[in-house]
Amino acid sequence: MQTSTQHKKIIADNRKARFNYFIEDEYEAGIVLKGTEVKSMRNGKVNIKDAYAKIQNDEVFLYQMHIGVYAFAYYENHDPLRVRKLLLHRKEIDKLYSKVNEKGLSLIPLQVYFVNGKVKVKIALARGKHLYDKRETIKKRDAQRDFDRGQR
Repeated sequence: MQTSTQHKKIIADNRKARFNYFIEDEYEAGIVLKGTEVKSMRNGKVNIKDAYAKIQNDEVFLYQMHIGVYAFAYYENHDPLRVRKLLLHRKEIDKLYSKVNEKGLSLIPLQVYFVNGKVKVKIALARGKHLYDKRETIKKRDAQRDFDRGQR
């Protein structure tokens, strides 16, 4: 049996997600895309800052993910903000559905990346932080930075 090494190339990263939310659980999902969307992603024209996921009719959809228009497409170009379907197993969708409805959690994308030529999205179950939680995060980050400077 041959071991396959998974080559992971990050396309987009939601840096503010860990600042604005408490991340409780992470899932990797495939995404249904058109050809021009994949080509735009290879050029790095993706923004997931305002994106979120919803569960509707036992399917997971990603909203507000901006994929820029592919410059070399003539007439078959895509809508940059169209709703995109995420591919997850039934058990994962059921688990997410129960947690989102009971606990008031949100589904947000953390990263978009290529794994062996396929586009994947890392989504997270997240709980929003309050202002005082964000201040605490800033204090911890500054204290860690000062500590690291003192070590050198």
